Amino acid sequence: MDKIWLIIQREYLTRVRKKSFLVVSLLAPLLLAASSLAIGKLSAGAAPDTVAVYDNSGLHLLARLVSNDDVQFVPALGPSLAAAEAAFKKAAPKQDALLYVPAGLGLDNAEGIQLLSNGNVPLKRQNLVRSAVSKALGALKMERSGLKQETIDNLQAKIDLTAINLDEQGGGRNDVDVTTSMAYVLSILVYMFIFIYGVQVMRGVSEEKSNRIMEVMISSVKPFQLMMGKILGIAGVVLTQFGLWLALSWGLTTVLVPLLLKDKPAVAVAARPATATNAAPAPTTAPGSEAAPAAADAPPVAVPRPGAPFSIWSLLSGLPIGSIIGGFLFFFLGGYLLYSAMFAAIGSAVDDQTDAQQFMFPVTIPLILSYIVSINVIINGDPNGPLAFWLSMIPFTSPIAMVMRLPFGVPLWQLLLSGALLVAGFVGVTWVAARIYRVGILMYGKKATYKELGKWMFYKG
Repeated sequence: MDKIWLIIQREYLTRVRKKSFLVVSLLAPLLLAASSLAIGKLSAGAAPDTVAVYDNSGLHLLARLVSNDDVQFVPALGPSLAAAEAAFKKAAPKQDALLYVPAGLGLDNAEGIQLLSNGNVPLKRQNLVRSAVSKALGALKMERSGLKQETIDNLQAKIDLTAINLDEQGGGRNDVDVTTSMAYVLSILVYMFIFIYGVQVMRGVSEEKSNRIMEVMISSVKPFQLMMGKILGIAGVVLTQFGLWLALSWGLTTVLVPLLLKDKPAVAVAARPATATNAAPAPTTAPGSEAAPAAADAPPVAVPRPGAPFSIWSLLSGLPIGSIIGGFLFFFLGGYLLYSAMFAAIGSAVDDQTDAQQFMFPVTIPLILSYIVSINVIINGDPNGPLAFWLSMIPFTSPIAMVMRLPFGVPLWQLLLSGALLVAGFVGVTWVAARIYRVGILMYGKKATYKELGKWMFYKG
């Protein structure tokens, strides 16, 4: 045990003292927060798309196309389509697209409408224009049938639906959207850390084997001790880096965000006057009561800012944080140890990194499969259904599948059973990997095959 501890210290200190480790551990959360803030600022301040409209149909669609914060419709310049195209090219980049409505357009089968641009038209812009044209043609059909868009809008009730989980196993009332987002984040972290640091174990073993350093080390320790020391040492590096990221993320969201989002005074918002297209019907009043003042005469309304700045940690208050953290650490470590043992066996069996690719693919298939299937289960299925249950019980898929289920609430007996199976799987995989490892680290000049690996498992010694 003392020798394993020495190897753990060597692997841990060698990696922690590297400048690359410090840079990634300290600057990654800062860069992530800065990039997210920059994206948010750019997205919030982005100007709406300007779409010029050349309507040759005689339906006067431009007057019916509703502009909003995402897209603005303006009349095209020019008496013909060719002139409008030439004017549009000269107006760029002030105008983002040119909408052409052909003559003879039918309301029942609107065909021939084109969206012209100087480059590729983004899907978002296509969807915005398509939706606006569809609403405009629909409003025109309703008017011709004797209905008005305002009447239909007033008859429709707009609601804000929030899905709530009342299951005590899920930690009480919480937003399902937040729960699903947490499941995504946890699964990505497990997948990323297992793959990245498992490959580090494989590369470290392969490099020491090619440099013949392994021969010196084997003279002092047993192959199993060397393999376990490497795996556990890098596990300590992973936990250290994850702890630093968590601490820095908490500090950024609880210290810097409140400083940036200080309370602001109330903002006076003047009521918008009613227009022909968005006017609301006059309010009805009972006999003897006074009529409400007109919207146009209403004074500005003071909209107060929230008293406390937004914090992502407040969204997690309804989640079972204790079981999520404990389950995440357990299944992450179990999955890392299981896969790192296989990666260590691969590194000992090959002489260079190119030969390792043929053995890496079968090992990574369960990780990729469990990630893809688990996401589909959460979006389209039941996180506590049969497929999710069996994925969380198989040791090769449970590190991702079970971690993804944690925010939704998992029965205790399933956690214990999955954890026991994962430990048993780790012991079995480590036994197999150790037998391959003890032969492979001293095997040079011969390319390993699956048949050779099978033989190494049964060598005596």
